[in-house]
Amino acid sequence: MRLTTSLLLLPLTLTAAQQQKPLGQNLQSWFEKAKSYLPSAPSAATSPLASTAAKAAANTVTPLTTENWKSVLSPSSTDPSQGPEEWMILFSGGNKSCYGRCAGVETAWNKSAALLAADPTAPKLAHVDCDRAAVLCTTWAAAVPTIWWVQIPVTGTEQSRPATTIRILGLNTTTVTAGDIVKIHREKTYEKKPVYEGALHPFDGWAAKMGLNVPLGYVLYGFANVPSWAFMIVISMGSRYIMSKRVGGGQAEVNRAQRSAPLGGAPPANEPVAR
Repeated sequence: MRLTTSLLLLPLTLTAAQQQKPLGQNLQSWFEKAKSYLPSAPSAATSPLASTAAKAAANTVTPLTTENWKSVLSPSSTDPSQGPEEWMILFSGGNKSCYGRCAGVETAWNKSAALLAADPTAPKLAHVDCDRAAVLCTTWAAAVPTIWWVQIPVTGTEQSRPATTIRILGLNTTTVTAGDIVKIHREKTYEKKPVYEGALHPFDGWAAKMGLNVPLGYVLYGFANVPSWAFMIVISMGSRYIMSKRVGGGQAEVNRAQRSAPLGGAPPANEPVAR
């Protein structure tokens, strides 16, 4: 009787065993089902707003390079009554110069460029990518990410050029918004910053007045890219050369003194000779 009952229950037991899944597979199926109910976030790269802002920035923002910055940042008029030409220049970069922290800043910059494009009183906009124009950033001694508010004076053909006013504003890579950048112009927040008067001022510094700012930028850029181990090798070779000269000079003095000593133990000239 027991054997007959076991045989009758055997198909039911096998069916239940086949339908039963391990706990890990059940959890995996539950997670997949839960993920299907979550809305997918739109990608920033494919966002229509980001794409429109990038296109607007491309049309209104002038890229500055080592070759064109002097011609671009020249007064377009010779009428002093128009006042100085105002430029708002963003210095940013990629993985090399900004270590990947400037993506949010550039997104906010593109959006602000689209907003400022509709403002007739807005300054001219320019952008410097310090990954591609590293020498220019070194020539200006510009940190990233920063915005430089530049007021280029407009003078007549026979007038001496006044100083170019530069104010530098730092940007927070995590909290900056397009509104913050627009406020620099509309609320004139740049006036809270001191006027830059450093030696590497790109227009009025001593290096610029002597025409050495760009060559100096190349030199500083070259030194910045020399690996540290190369400096250690040069210092080591220099110290060894100095020590060898010192040791060699001391040995030469000893040899000279030995050659000048009297031979055979002869007495000094002031000592009388015994007879």
